[in-house]
Amino acid sequence: MELKGQLMDAAGMENTFRRLAHQVIEGNDGTANLALIGIKTRGVVVAQRMRAFLQQIEGSPVPMGEFDIALYRDDLGENADIAFLGSEIGFGVDGKDVLICDDVFYTGRTVRAAISEVMQLGRPRSIQFLVLIDRGHRELPFHADYTGKNVPTSRREGIAVRFLETDGEDAVYIYDKN
Repeated sequence: MELKGQLMDAAGMENTFRRLAHQVIEGNDGTANLALIGIKTRGVVVAQRMRAFLQQIEGSPVPMGEFDIALYRDDLGENADIAFLGSEIGFGVDGKDVLICDDVFYTGRTVRAAISEVMQLGRPRSIQFLVLIDRGHRELPFHADYTGKNVPTSRREGIAVRFLETDGEDAVYIYDKN
């Protein structure tokens, strides 16, 4: 992996999360009916950060869960070695505005799998999608409702989102896959 550049530093990430939180609040008329679900693994950190900003701004708790969409993916072969990390949803989704959170939006297959899993849990009022980085190259007709940054990439490039909690730094990098 050859780094090409840094797209966000810690301050940029914090500002992006704060802006996204305000957009989510405005788009949902507050957080009273909102529930967050982070896609394992890095989407969980995105959801945790969003939850913290939403609660700080609104002053009320926002339920949050996490799930592994591996069993719902359509791009894994029959012989794929799937490590299922489990899901933890401690609230009902019926009638809720569910905000699915992830770090990087690429082909759309992860979103399709996440929606399938949410629908197995119940009937939400709405399903929305928030992503820190949208890198393009959609294969399925999905878009993010809330996007931190659009970064057009080639298929030979990748995006590395690093979080203090998991990687020791807050930063977003673009790299050549080689």
